[in-house]
Amino acid sequence: MAMCSTYASQSRRNKQAAKRFFRKLLKELHYVPRVIITDKLRSYGAAKREILPGVEHRQHKGLNNRAENSHQPTRLREKKMRRFKSTKQAQRFLSPLLDIFNRDDTV
Repeated sequence: MAMCSTYASQSRRNKQAAKRFFRKLLKELHYVPRVIITDKLRSYGAAKREILPGVEHRQHKGLNNRAENSHQPTRLREKKMRRFKSTKQAQRFLSPLLDIFNRDDTV
């Protein structure tokens, strides 16, 4: 999933950048994938036709949700931390709760 974020953070998301992304992806995978799922950016399709002509390309709004949802627990933790002004304040607030949740029930 890190590969997707490197392409999205580039300053240009054109055909040339997409071709470079696909080459890098293939180099790390060591095999040709059967299906590629991307968003609806047209440069993906243009680059895929040149680099991976025999690979099925799916572009749909909800198909990449699995990748997006894998980061959900991290995002939820970050959202909770945004309520506090600092990490010190969060630790001070959460430390009594940790005692409750981490108590030893074997006694």
